[in-house]
Amino acid sequence: MATPSPKSPEMTAMLEKQMGRTTAIESDMCIPPPIGCGGSATDFKDTLSIKEYSISGLCQQCQDAIWN
Repeated sequence: MATPSPKSPEMTAMLEKQMGRTTAIESDMCIPPPIGCGGSATDFKDTLSIKEYSISGLCQQCQDAIWN
């Protein structure tokens, strides 16, 4: 189980309501569509990608699709 990066309580609540960020990260899942894919988020290519996952909730494939 991954740990979401700390955010203010208000920001955490808003991100959870809009995209299920905390629930997804704590379940090792990507945030659901239309932003993420909703798939498994357990395989990352480096520590920076793992850190990004704890911030955004995006799996490696979704990170690559957005930033590559």
